[in-house]
Amino acid sequence: MSEYSEHEVQREVTELETRSATAARLFDIRRVIGGLFALYGVIMTIAGLMASDAAIDKAVGVNINLWTGLGMLLLGLFFLVWLKLRPTTPPTADADTPADDEKPTR
Repeated sequence: MSEYSEHEVQREVTELETRSATAARLFDIRRVIGGLFALYGVIMTIAGLMASDAAIDKAVGVNINLWTGLGMLLLGLFFLVWLKLRPTTPPTADADTPADDEKPTR
């Protein structure tokens, strides 16, 4: 049975915390929502720019694909900017456990 030094344990803990922080940023729901809305917004905007006169007349003269695409693109960009301005910080181990004076009494 091998013993681990304090240095090895600290290095492993630091590495795991770094991986956790990376995973928290990678799977932030704002990234998924923003990315999908931006992607679909670009597709809808292109569809709106390529719309025929018959399609526009069908929508009572409104290029609905263009306006919907621009709205989706703006919403997607909003989520991505929000993510950039307020990045996710993973919770610390200290925040998960209550302090001694905060523990409930029976």
